Order: sequence, then C-alpha cells, then structure tokens
Amino acid sequence: MQHEMVTSLPGPGVLERAKTFFSERIPQHGAFLEQAGPTWAVFRGQGGEEISLAVLAAGSATRVKVSTLFFDQAVDRFLSTLPAA
Repeated sequence: MQHEMVTSLPGPGVLERAKTFFSERIPQHGAFLEQAGPTWAVFRGQGGEEISLAVLAAGSATRVKVSTLFFDQAVDRFLSTLPAA
C-alpha cells in the first residue's frame, strides 16, 4: 500500500525519525535499516517484508512517500507523529 503526506520537517529529519521509530517503537514487528541514501531509506522487517520511504522537497515543506505490504499500521502511526505542513 502507498502512503503519502506533507510535513514541515526537512527530509533528513524525517529519515532520522524513521530510523528510530521503526527499530524502537514497534518491538514486536520492528523493521531495521537495510539501505539508505540522502532522500530515501529501505527498512527490512519480519519475514523479509520491507518499508520503502522517500522524501522530496515540496516548496518549504517535505513530501513523504512510503510503500509497504505488511507494515501499514506502523507506517500510519509513524506518519501521524510528523508535524503537518
């Protein structure tokens, strides 16, 4: 499923929050950083399932796009912690 939102945080801040959130805040279904670049990150979790996250500049805000098959609820929780633009 695809998830998307616009936040007032800069892209690097979103990525740092994601690294902490997915590895620490959902212990039964944690997902851990597998690969990353300056505007994206891939997390791997239970059963090899993944979360792909990308950040894109949107004027003075940041557009966050997330794709996952298994971690929909965790992604929704993560996005709800980001301040809206």
